[in-house]
Amino acid sequence: RGGSTETGRALNFILHKGFPGGRNSSVPEVLIIISDGKSQGSTAMPAMQVKERHIIVFAVGIKFPRWEELHVLASEPPERHLLFAGDAEDAANGLYSTLSDPVCTATAPGCKVESHPCERRTLETVKEVAGNYVCWKGSKQPSAVQASLCPFIRWKRVLIKHPSRCFRTVCPDPCDSQPCQNGGTCVPEGLDRYHCLCLLGYGGDAHCAAKLSLECSVDLLFLMDSSAGVTLEGFLRFKAFLKRFLQAVVGQDSPMSVGVAQYNDDVKIPIELGPHKDASSLMKSIDALNFSGGRTLTGRALQYIAQHGFRSTPVFADVQDDLPRVVVLLTDSKSQDSVAQATKYAKDQNLFLIGIGSSFMRAELTMVTGSPQQTIVYSDPQDLFTRMPELQRKICSVGNPEGCQAQSLDLAFAVDASSGVGLENFLRLRHFVRSSCLHFVINRDVTQIALVIYGSKAHTVFALDTHTSNSAVLQAIDQVPFLGDSASAGSALLHVYNDVMTVQKGARPGVNKVVVLLTNGGGMQDAAAPAQQLRHNGILVFVVVIGDTERDTLLRVAGSPTYLVHISSYEDLQYYQGLIIERICEEARSPVNLCKPNPCMNQGVCILGPGSYRCQCHGWEGPHCETRVVRGDSLRSPALPPRSHMQWSPRGLQHFSRALQHSKR
Repeated sequence: RGGSTETGRALNFILHKGFPGGRNSSVPEVLIIISDGKSQGSTAMPAMQVKERHIIVFAVGIKFPRWEELHVLASEPPERHLLFAGDAEDAANGLYSTLSDPVCTATAPGCKVESHPCERRTLETVKEVAGNYVCWKGSKQPSAVQASLCPFIRWKRVLIKHPSRCFRTVCPDPCDSQPCQNGGTCVPEGLDRYHCLCLLGYGGDAHCAAKLSLECSVDLLFLMDSSAGVTLEGFLRFKAFLKRFLQAVVGQDSPMSVGVAQYNDDVKIPIELGPHKDASSLMKSIDALNFSGGRTLTGRALQYIAQHGFRSTPVFADVQDDLPRVVVLLTDSKSQDSVAQATKYAKDQNLFLIGIGSSFMRAELTMVTGSPQQTIVYSDPQDLFTRMPELQRKICSVGNPEGCQAQSLDLAFAVDASSGVGLENFLRLRHFVRSSCLHFVINRDVTQIALVIYGSKAHTVFALDTHTSNSAVLQAIDQVPFLGDSASAGSALLHVYNDVMTVQKGARPGVNKVVVLLTNGGGMQDAAAPAQQLRHNGILVFVVVIGDTERDTLLRVAGSPTYLVHISSYEDLQYYQGLIIERICEEARSPVNLCKPNPCMNQGVCILGPGSYRCQCHGWEGPHCETRVVRGDSLRSPALPPRSHMQWSPRGLQHFSRALQHSKR
């Protein structure tokens, strides 16, 4: 409003008019005065009368108040009723928290009010003698003046500080007990709640417990590059990654034996392979690892580790150690020696290799591990720490068949061997099929694999029931020839339908079936109809196309974008292997229709039952209508009475199918 400060008049108004809208006398009356304390009128008498009416008065001084006047205004004791704010806005914002305790005595549970030394300030105007100056004064003598020295006074604004005691409400911080583990940051939420911001790799509960666990038994050795090529920064990054990973997985119940080696020109094993249940002791050992510098001899290091890294200790000399042996290579520097022979030697010693490095190391790490599936590459330092769950999965996939390896599956590869692909790229496709087969356990009960190559015509390289082991399949793939003529993907899929995915050629009823078509996109115009025929009979068609091709045509063949993988170049094919294997595994785990494809031969009709099926035959007999009925003397085996009414479970019919195929041979 402006004008003068008449605090006394304001108090007289309260005395005569009371509190506007006030209630009865049973409700306490509280008066809050916010002022700079410089009233133009007297405040002593009205302030005393207000207090005599038992009105509680709080005096809040703004900026540089006149504390003597505020003391007169405030109720007793002044240290609880005399307050200070830097400006009016601070007073408005802080009144609730500042006044809640003395006004309402509403201290939060667990909180307490405590005093502390502080100072209060006033800005006052004082006189100051600036010096003496010559001045003229009157004289007793008429018409005369007298020269004299006169004091010169000036006014000065002075900030005066008054020692005092202030009060504050102190509440316990919910983060005082440091509830967040493993480097997590505690963020308070009010007086009694909090939440933890957890580091990557932690967050198993609200307190950042380790969320990783190696629920598998392995002998695990980390081989860490400490050469000059990896630099000190890279070495420290790998150390931090190693510490964080092992903190998350090592514990009292961990069945894992861990060791750590580092290499440059030489190889050292500062942490011998063995059980480590005390995580803190293991962390101290890792902290003691020092950067070495020198050359990057990865091949020599792998050879040394294969020979000396997994030697049994005398304590366990009487126990046969048949646990899977895993080596995790951490490097960011190209090897200065050959890794091919050392890698082969390590694998001959039944070592499982996993490689970790930045993206430019992808090719060398894939060469070391033998598969992109066993390689982890990161794009930036922070991305490395997000790969801990991926490393945990890869370690526990060793010696523990899961996914496709534990599911029954009939899998056929149809590979484009036409001139449009070319010999060099055909060899890449052949290598892709070979490395993909390493992800499956090949035998009569788990996975059966067939291979078809095609140009203008399709040829079966080997059928589903031809090979019963991984080694036999890999050897056969190495002998696959290049055809070199025009391409017809339609004839290849039709050949798979008629001559590969049939009971006569080894397909097992009650088992999921997948066809993987590898092509450059040529000759796809006639492929949509046979692909649809395969799907109608319960056979998944997975299309992998390398190069530029019309997407609409590809989608008609694949049937869904889920089963179409479009890759820009043959060099990138290996990086999509994990995705393709994962999609195949999903199909292997899906429910199966026992009557698709039709297991009944010679136009027999498949009739589903609860968990089984039967074949209804016409002019034929046997479980799958495989024996012709002849008038007169029947040619059927006396051991095989008419079974057109018999129901077969998947396991029973698989055993019968194998026996039937064996008798045909």
